[in-house]
Amino acid sequence: MKLAVIGGGSTYTPELIDGIARLAGDVKVTEVTLVDPDEGRLSVVGPVSARIMRAYGHPAALRWTTSLDDGLDGAGAVLLQLRVGGQAARHRDETWPLECGCIGQETTGAGGLAKALRTVPVVLDIAERARRRGAEGAWIIDFTNPVGIVTRALLDGGHRAIGLCNVAIGFQRQFAALLGVPPGQVLLDHVGLNHLTWERAAVVDGTDRLPALIAAHGAQIAGHTGLPVSVIHEVGAVPSYYLRYFYAHDSVVAAERGRPTRAQEVAGIERRLLEMYADPALDRKPELLGERGGAFYSEAAVALLASLAGDTGDTQVVNVRNAGTMPFLPDDAVIEVPAVITAGGAEPVGVAPLSPLMRGLVAHVSAYEELAVDAALRGGRHRVAMALLAHPLVGQFDLAFGLADRLIAENSGYLPWATGR
Repeated sequence: MKLAVIGGGSTYTPELIDGIARLAGDVKVTEVTLVDPDEGRLSVVGPVSARIMRAYGHPAALRWTTSLDDGLDGAGAVLLQLRVGGQAARHRDETWPLECGCIGQETTGAGGLAKALRTVPVVLDIAERARRRGAEGAWIIDFTNPVGIVTRALLDGGHRAIGLCNVAIGFQRQFAALLGVPPGQVLLDHVGLNHLTWERAAVVDGTDRLPALIAAHGAQIAGHTGLPVSVIHEVGAVPSYYLRYFYAHDSVVAAERGRPTRAQEVAGIERRLLEMYADPALDRKPELLGERGGAFYSEAAVALLASLAGDTGDTQVVNVRNAGTMPFLPDDAVIEVPAVITAGGAEPVGVAPLSPLMRGLVAHVSAYEELAVDAALRGGRHRVAMALLAHPLVGQFDLAFGLADRLIAENSGYLPWATGR
């Protein structure tokens, strides 16, 4: 299989390459092509990635190119890890909403919508070119945020796509370490939407071990959610880190004002990583890469690739069409749940009904995501404002239109329709 990595100049890439090389027995990758418009980045990330492959003795050819068509030619799988506008755009996403009293974040609220509007058209163009130039039946694996919205746009466009996030595998690894069992033995009851999920159970050998985990390690687990342990007890599940933007919105906004943004932190880490990658002796991913984010990203990606290629029928947490899994959502909504992975794609497994607390928030955000895709595809101030009005972190008419105007002004260079709205 040829794997095309779109956004291959990312400082994430050595993490992915490390996983492909280290887990070589799981999936047969014969070529990896890193694609990125930034030739300077590729000239650093490409060679270190090749050195990592050689250090593991992996036989796959690894090359890099600024030509999207070249990278897509014959690809059996296309992995999307791009960031339209780079960390500078992310920094804006994380700052201007705060001036309006709203969360500044790259995947939810007004900042998340801004990223979706910049990203969806670019991703759909890549997907169309992949359809023409990739191998027959090629899969698109989307790791690009906001994953749920991007995956929905891809599926709506008729593409063979699956969305992937590292939240579930992160909890699986954490729970497995606390229980002293291999990660593969922990089956999560992971439900919701991308970046809006809860862990309701952690099953090992047919027994739910989550209640005992919470009783013994509640404070430690809560530390990974950004919320007090009391939230876990009251909700009756472990929320993802991103639920803090909903459950503690005002305190998070207050804390984020006046402090460096995550984009600024990441930009600093990236500068140091690129300096390390430039060392011709470096042939392993550096420890600093763990601070960049995306923990276990490579393991999740390789596992999904292996299951699609090998028709394994195992269960993994992915972003996939609802298809009746949650009866209160439309079938074409995209949800994040365990699914059976075969050569034909991902089929969500049945999940127990969500509590009213979870169901209400999931339905609310799913409606926003539907409107966000429409705004990304067709543009217009009204559509942007309606998506924001539907978002539970906005939900006020004047605020929604004010945020829409600011979003368009901050991103006009990435929105071809903006000047004629």
